[in-house]
Amino acid sequence: MTNTTDNKTGISRRSLLKTGAAAVGLAAGSGAISGFPTIWAQNPITLRQFGTGVSNLNAIADKCKADLGITLEMTATDSDAAAQRAVTQPDSYDIADIEYWIAKKVYPSGVMQPMDVKKLKYYDKIVPLFITGKLTPDSVIAQGTAPHTVGFVEAQDAKTFAKQPTQWMTMVPTIYNADTLGIRPDLVGREITTWADIMDPAFKGKAAILNIPSIGIMDAAMIMEAMGNVKYADKGNMTKEEIDKTIDFLIKAKQDGQFRAFWKSFDESVNLMASGEVVIQSMWSPAVAAVRSKGIACKYQPLKEGYRSWGGGLGLAAHLKGAELDAAYEYINWYLSGWVGAYLNRQGYYSAAMDTAKQFMSEDEWGYWVDGKPAKGDIMAPDGKIMEKAGAVRDGGSFVERMGKVACWNSVMDEDRYMVRRWNEFIAA
Repeated sequence: MTNTTDNKTGISRRSLLKTGAAAVGLAAGSGAISGFPTIWAQNPITLRQFGTGVSNLNAIADKCKADLGITLEMTATDSDAAAQRAVTQPDSYDIADIEYWIAKKVYPSGVMQPMDVKKLKYYDKIVPLFITGKLTPDSVIAQGTAPHTVGFVEAQDAKTFAKQPTQWMTMVPTIYNADTLGIRPDLVGREITTWADIMDPAFKGKAAILNIPSIGIMDAAMIMEAMGNVKYADKGNMTKEEIDKTIDFLIKAKQDGQFRAFWKSFDESVNLMASGEVVIQSMWSPAVAAVRSKGIACKYQPLKEGYRSWGGGLGLAAHLKGAELDAAYEYINWYLSGWVGAYLNRQGYYSAAMDTAKQFMSEDEWGYWVDGKPAKGDIMAPDGKIMEKAGAVRDGGSFVERMGKVACWNSVMDEDRYMVRRWNEFIAA
């Protein structure tokens, strides 16, 4: 899927840097002048952004153009394709909108440059989960590639991750969520309480899991632990023996006919659930909402073992400099200023700067999406359609209840290459 905005008013990076706009950009970066929206309108800039479809949205590009005068040319891919493109085609993008487990693979290759937190206007508004790894001071840091572990480097030219927050941030966090199983409550026929339920023989041929290795393996780990098959020392960093036990189990389950499908895209998961071909599966919160918007019963089921979480952010290509780099910082600061955060919250994701997003949401919207309160009125989707009726309560409850029950993050393990090879064997089996 590719999302593109009208680029007729934009000019290429090469032609821009050959004009006075480069000088304007340098002046802007020095603080000599202000009023960036005017600058970008007079000296048009296009920033090429790629990443997963959850956040590469035309509405964001349109609003950015209206507010800043910066054209965003967006390309949406699946996670595996995003990881590959980030490393192998570094000149094809300016902004990498990627997940943190992808950053662990990509950043050490040198294709991205860190951001100076002194230039990030809303740095102090970023949820502490991305700075310290803890949602609250009493939180336990979940297993896997927690964003804060790959969120900073020691210096501007460093390629290894810092163990503590520094002046140099690898990516600015933008979007995240706590994921669980989606179910068709009208078709499963009983209460679903555990990750192990996806392996119930009653759902033979009607279950599905996500086919992105670094994500799917964590779903599998949650299932295996829930069934009592394996107690991982660290499910976010499995040994080869643990990987083998997990994949061998999945292969047998596949050969026994437990799974109907292995999906990679948002739309695939929606179609599988809406059609009734699948009644229980790995799912993303907005995909559940998309099924419900069709008038079909669908629930994002809280489970006793907790959630598998993920987070994404915006990273800067190493080649960015001058006017383009200034425009990128302006875009990122705008991204965290509230409008985008509210837009993402209304889809069932969470903003990395919740305080600014709150200013762009009604009290009832905030109560439903963030505080876990019953909706006082109908809850509207970003496109203006009714998403939930008055009285509805969000699956899983409040922001703190959901993100406070994260058991693991999507992960890149020390044995990543071995894990991916074994995962591919499972899919091909």
